Amino acid sequence: MNDPQVNDNLPRQATLGSEPEGDLCIRTLAMPADTNANGDIFGGWLLSQMDVGGGVFASKTAKSRTVTVAIEAMNFRKPVYVGDLVSVHANLVKIGRTSITVHLEAWVLRRREQCSILVTDGNFTYVSIDDHGQPQAIRQDGTIVT
Repeated sequence: MNDPQVNDNLPRQATLGSEPEGDLCIRTLAMPADTNANGDIFGGWLLSQMDVGGGVFASKTAKSRTVTVAIEAMNFRKPVYVGDLVSVHANLVKIGRTSITVHLEAWVLRRREQCSILVTDGNFTYVSIDDHGQPQAIRQDGTIVT
């Protein structure tokens, strides 16, 4: 019998004892002001933290300004609670001519727990832009083609 809570198409299945992989981009504490009507951390807040972390990673990789152009395959796996320490980790998926796709994972360390829990992940695409906000090409080594 299939469990409706299990999605076999997810990019990564965290198992008990698994640890975050990739570059740590941002770490923050979930606060009461970030809650939804149910008292859990609002998904939009978590999404914004992931976007900030992914933007840091994309800009560092492209060695230029970047902007978010797409978010796909977001998987909200577990709730985030007030007091959770949220860490966003990034892994490069691909570099295109002007774009960078990054797989982002949000992990939490709950109070009185010792293992991190994967709570959300997804693919974010950023475009390298010049000083006028126009897309610019990126070479594979991360340098900009002029």
